Amino acid sequence: MSTLNEYTCQLSTEEKAYMAANLNETDEIRPIKIAEIRQWITENEDLHAPTDDFFILRFLRACKFNIEKTKSKLWNYYKQRANLPEWYNNRDPFLPELQELFDLGVFLPLRKLDNEGRMVVIIRAAAHSPNRHKMSDMLKASLMILDLALRDHESVTIHGITAILDISGITYEHVFQLPPSVIKNLVHAWQGCYPVRIYSLDFINTHKFINTVLNVFRSFMTTKLKQRVHVHARDKLKLYETLPVNMLPKEYGGMNGTVKELSEYWKRTVIENGEWFAEQEKYKLTLIK
Repeated sequence: MSTLNEYTCQLSTEEKAYMAANLNETDEIRPIKIAEIRQWITENEDLHAPTDDFFILRFLRACKFNIEKTKSKLWNYYKQRANLPEWYNNRDPFLPELQELFDLGVFLPLRKLDNEGRMVVIIRAAAHSPNRHKMSDMLKASLMILDLALRDHESVTIHGITAILDISGITYEHVFQLPPSVIKNLVHAWQGCYPVRIYSLDFINTHKFINTVLNVFRSFMTTKLKQRVHVHARDKLKLYETLPVNMLPKEYGGMNGTVKELSEYWKRTVIENGEWFAEQEKYKLTLIK
């Protein structure tokens, strides 16, 4: 188990008021709930998870401080890792197959938050070559970046994520990499495992045949998440109704650097955290139920 690393809240009065109203989090409740989840982890012989305050707090916030939902999400988080080693094991940022995907910029959290304090993530679903890159490596690279984004940006644990899925350049070969079993696990990762709330899923540059794939995605989504899916066809302008243009890369009509620069930033960040990824290997679920 990791050390406790006590969390000290340094957020503004406005942020604290938001958390109390929307997440059921107060300075009084927070340490009590953290201690309750920590005790549950330490008493569970099958679950080997970090017990530092902020790790636990991320899951509590994602579940609005509901203890049973927090336990379930934490369990699912490690259960999926045990069930999908091709996504989560051997996360060495120097692996050539991962280096190529980092260079392509398949998963790009923007460096500026939106006006609501949410992180915007551009997922370039067809930037890779299906003949060269495995979907399991594509997802491994993406989830490595997501892990760092959630670890290092506290605002995301409070306000969540807006995801932009860019489908430009998609082919049937890309679609064939997404059988229903993979889609089911991917949706489960986002809504049932990861300690983050998704406020919007915006599909842009879509094609008619992608509707079949989107329907499979929707079949595994909760009603709430289905309502947050928006399809923009080839028109990206509607995104600007909710996202400041100056936070987007130039390729998406913005003024905040380029996709290449953003890709280089996240590749460098992942490489700098190579030891951290190796350290995470010890956290696991030893008995899958």
